[in-house]
Amino acid sequence: MPSKRSDIDSFLAMDVLAEANRAKRAGRPVISMAVGQPSHPAPDTALIAARKALEHGHLGYTDAFGRDSLREAIAADYRDRMGIAVDPARIAVTTGSSAGFNLAFLALFDAGDAVAIARPGYPAYRNILKALDLKVVEVDADAAHDFTLTPGSLEEAEKAHGVKLAGVLLASPANPTGTVTGRAALKRLADWCHERGTAFISDEIYHGLVFSGEETSALSFTDEAVVINSFSKYYCMTGWRIGWMVLPEKLVRVFEQLTQNIYICAPDLSQIAAEAALSARAQLDGYCDIYRANRDFLNRALPEIGLPIASPMDGAFYAYVDVSRYTNDSLAFARKILNEANVAVTPGLDFDPETGGRSLRLSYAGTEAEIVEAVERIGNWLPG
Repeated sequence: MPSKRSDIDSFLAMDVLAEANRAKRAGRPVISMAVGQPSHPAPDTALIAARKALEHGHLGYTDAFGRDSLREAIAADYRDRMGIAVDPARIAVTTGSSAGFNLAFLALFDAGDAVAIARPGYPAYRNILKALDLKVVEVDADAAHDFTLTPGSLEEAEKAHGVKLAGVLLASPANPTGTVTGRAALKRLADWCHERGTAFISDEIYHGLVFSGEETSALSFTDEAVVINSFSKYYCMTGWRIGWMVLPEKLVRVFEQLTQNIYICAPDLSQIAAEAALSARAQLDGYCDIYRANRDFLNRALPEIGLPIASPMDGAFYAYVDVSRYTNDSLAFARKILNEANVAVTPGLDFDPETGGRSLRLSYAGTEAEIVEAVERIGNWLPG
């Protein structure tokens, strides 16, 4: 029999992706807007470095926190791009950002602790926290709160749930809303957590994909946050499963021991490629120009076909749209769009169990031609 802790919701975006892939294998012309999967391969520098590494064959275990050269390169990137000094000893290379979240939840919280996340928000936060017997406190990140978490909304949530928060997790840019939390707002949140002894986890995996607003790392004003980032999104390396964390100095050894026992280390080949990818910004920024064009197109086109944008598309590569005109069951609606219009989209229920039945998320990480064709298909399919 499965454990009680394994009784968690599925990740609907991945279910939709699997269904879309089955349809493609059956010969249907499906366009996927379901997942945050860049349509571009890893940058040229990463591919060249990986080929060379495969040729010499000397791949194996690294230190639990990764290659020294990669950690030093990540620290140099913070210095050069943001003017932030980070000791490479505080950087942990991870098996994707997903491993980073697992490690953070294990290192920072005990069973029963209450952790706040935004609603709508990335569903794996909720599901992993639940699997670890942590209390998930979902806090409305709506227009009244500028689509982000605030000290006021967190205090309201504590009163409503009768808890004291042990941790707060915020993503900026956010998935699925695309919200970028401004520098002043992010600092207020970090200060609030520091004053109360509440752990603060800053999800920065969509950094580099900011089209309006202020791209700010929590590292700009605190060394106490756990910052999680990834090579999956901006660097187009989803399948390489490689990310990193920046840790408070006092927690470095705690995280290292957990990493040694749970993951051993991130894949050596992916680490080599990731280090090379850090020097590919000119190529990657060119990809971002395509995302920006897709974003601008969707900002115009989606409302025209009857899908109003539900939150500002500041960053990442998602449009979160209101479908309440057509349905209160976004899961069934998404299935109909896939089956009848051959476009895969993600139901809002994945991100918001309470009101997500009236929303869909559309990824615009694909090519310009794919995005235009997908919108045309959906527009022709939607009832007038």
